[in-house]
Amino acid sequence: MATRSKQKALERQAKADTRPCATAKYVRISPYKVRIVLDIIKGKSVTEAIAILENTPKAASEVLLKVVNSAAANAENNQNLARNDLYIAECYANEGPTLKRIQAVSKGRAYRINKRTSHVTVVLDSMA
Repeated sequence: MATRSKQKALERQAKADTRPCATAKYVRISPYKVRIVLDIIKGKSVTEAIAILENTPKAASEVLLKVVNSAAANAENNQNLARNDLYIAECYANEGPTLKRIQAVSKGRAYRINKRTSHVTVVLDSMA
């Protein structure tokens, strides 16, 4: 039996990060490819990051644009923060489950193809 479960839940809730964030899970892009674009927008203001993502010719920029817009909308609607005062405090791409596929090759052999997925998280914070 779990002891002090209510107390532990209250402590966990008190320690929870109150910054607005958004997460996209099971995105069918390798985390390595997503991190390249994440490094470009890390620390930038939200408006500047959106402008960069709209003009970046990478597949990950489309997904990241949605996540940044979602995090900004969460900040506006849930915490009444102004969109112009927000910047990207944290952003990271963790590895999701890998889809394992095979490709038939000569002599009856099969090569493994790993289709990687990622979980993308963007955390915003206000400049003031």
